[in-house]
Amino acid sequence: MNDTEVLIAGAGPTGLVLALWLTRLGVTVRIVDKADAPGTTSRALAVHARTLELYRQMDLDRDVVAAGMRNPAVNLWVKGRRRARLDFRDAGRRLTPFPFVLIYPQDRHEALLVERLQQAGVTVERRTELTGFDSDDGSDGGGGRIRARLRGPDGVERTCSAAWLAGCDGAHSTVRHALGAGFAGGTYEQVFYVADVEAAGTAADGEIHLSVEHADFVILLGYSATGQGRLIGALRGRAAAPGPDATAPDFDDVRRAGIASLGLDIRRVNWFSSYRVHHRVTDRYRSGRAFLLGDAAHVHSPAGGQGMNTGIGDAVNLAWKLAAVLRGHATEALLDSYEQERIAFARKLVETTDRAFSFMTAQGMLAEFVRTRIAPPLASAAYGVKPLREKMFRMLSQTALHYRDSPLSEGMAGEVRAGERLPWIGHDGPDNHAPLAAIAWQAHVYGDPAPDLQAWCRQAGLALHRYDWSQACYDAGLARDATYLVRPDGYTALCDPAGAPARLERWFGSRAMTPRVG
Repeated sequence: MNDTEVLIAGAGPTGLVLALWLTRLGVTVRIVDKADAPGTTSRALAVHARTLELYRQMDLDRDVVAAGMRNPAVNLWVKGRRRARLDFRDAGRRLTPFPFVLIYPQDRHEALLVERLQQAGVTVERRTELTGFDSDDGSDGGGGRIRARLRGPDGVERTCSAAWLAGCDGAHSTVRHALGAGFAGGTYEQVFYVADVEAAGTAADGEIHLSVEHADFVILLGYSATGQGRLIGALRGRAAAPGPDATAPDFDDVRRAGIASLGLDIRRVNWFSSYRVHHRVTDRYRSGRAFLLGDAAHVHSPAGGQGMNTGIGDAVNLAWKLAAVLRGHATEALLDSYEQERIAFARKLVETTDRAFSFMTAQGMLAEFVRTRIAPPLASAAYGVKPLREKMFRMLSQTALHYRDSPLSEGMAGEVRAGERLPWIGHDGPDNHAPLAAIAWQAHVYGDPAPDLQAWCRQAGLALHRYDWSQACYDAGLARDATYLVRPDGYTALCDPAGAPARLERWFGSRAMTPRVG
């Protein structure tokens, strides 16, 4: 029997990020995947600002950004003409170090994560399938374990004992089925496609280009300035499931309408794949000693490129909590907050992307009129208003994601409510996100700390970071002299205008936690 602290089923981006974070925090992991190798016809491309901020904590951001293509804008096209250009740089430059959407094909993305994991001493066990598992709650005094059955490349089934099991095994998750968890939702009638192409034309400039002319929408996500990119779209009238039959679409089915409206000349098609998309959310993220993450917990339309980023967010949220529990710095009650924090966002995301997709694919004269005549100028006008522009960027980039209703969130100071991401002031001041690389609890004060705060933090083992008060702090919504307790994932847990050490002590004591993680 092979023993580990956390067994991870599934080596997509979600599982790989979970393994990286846990390993960094000193947790032993095994990560298995039934596939021979990572997929090459990847659909996930967009890496948003919040994901890059999380990657920065692991010193991953520079390599990821260097390998991908910074897309500074979204362009809306109608009848072969660009009708609107929404530039991210001005919208996000005061909010994040990453005011762009990075286009980085998932297969390359996974390869980089695998390489980093290998450098940390962990190898993905390929052609190894989780076939089932049993769990005990430790009521017999044994501490509670998962006994997982793994079928390896030789076809032999072996047992792995783990303290916790993470199901990162996709929409057809074995872990979710074994838990009997629901997966309510539906399936879009459209068949989607993704094609890796080399193109020429005005739209082949390395930016994001979206044709809103037809209900069969098409979007070009460039990952080089020389015309390489991924085309993603939807096809009407394809009721049959994609497959090797006469009704399965091929590239000739998409070459004309949507692609022509972008003025593209497709020079080469490297590969083409079609698929169906579901919009579903599981009814539970945790059952006993097993968790669901990524596509095993939520799937939705590709609108906004949110899926992979949301799975990575799941992984980071769970990783530090598992490490804290495994090292005795928190009780298992902390793990309940994983579902409470992540399921609400997943439900809202599925609802939002469903509305966006329904708008893009609605048929009829009225829908086409709104999509082609009203939406582009309205989007341009709204984007010209700074508060609306920043709000739109926050939503797309996931920097607006918050845990205000979490049991870990308490208080408000200035305009910052506990549960919100720590505001970034680095555009006009010191980089207050730099200390987050510690992946640890820490306190931030913008101004002068309250008396005895420094002594309390030193005794408790909590790093205290002080910054001079400035206009950048005020603009970010921070309160002068307040104490902000920051979680290992960069979200605020306690916002105390008075900055009293006793408030910090009560926060940790009432939750049976210490300010340590791994």
